[in-house]
Amino acid sequence: MALAVKDLGLAHIVVTSVNRDDLPDGGSAHFAKTVFWIKLLNPGIRVEVLIPDFKGDHRAVQTVVQSGIHILNHNVETVPRLYKKVRPGSVYQRSLDVLKAAKSIRSDVLTKSGLMLGVGETLDEVMATLRDLRDAGCDIVTLGQYLQPSRDQLAVERYLPPDEFQQLKVEADKLGFRHVESGPLVRSSYHAWSHVN
Repeated sequence: MALAVKDLGLAHIVVTSVNRDDLPDGGSAHFAKTVFWIKLLNPGIRVEVLIPDFKGDHRAVQTVVQSGIHILNHNVETVPRLYKKVRPGSVYQRSLDVLKAAKSIRSDVLTKSGLMLGVGETLDEVMATLRDLRDAGCDIVTLGQYLQPSRDQLAVERYLPPDEFQQLKVEADKLGFRHVESGPLVRSSYHAWSHVN
């Protein structure tokens, strides 16, 4: 990966993986080693990692945060009420704790999270979740439209119009996020380089 980054001449990279709950450290060492090699061969690059919750293991979070990353991204994905429906096996508070832990380990690391909207959440619930993220020290937030990948996945309940995404951006900005990316096509890595400029 480090060689590919060098060949492409990238200035910002987002590193992610599938969940590795089969490994004792949840795959945190893989993230750290990948960051090490990327930075060794590409001095000055900004490295963002999009991580799982590591089942709440703060040692795993520490391994990643201390690897030299610039941004730690962990998506809450939805509002607390919908967690069992949207993210079975995940725990809302545990996701917030990952972001808090990252900040407590390294206060200079930027933290980032995102929500996919249109699965039955209310505006009040979205705003409460955004406040929870700010209270957890989250610096950057992304808001996008959930799209059903296949008939086997959760159905879309509502498509938000672009002006609603714009209004959510305005409201999220008022909460003090360093950057808010909000729109129907937004994903956590969408325009990621611009979130820190």
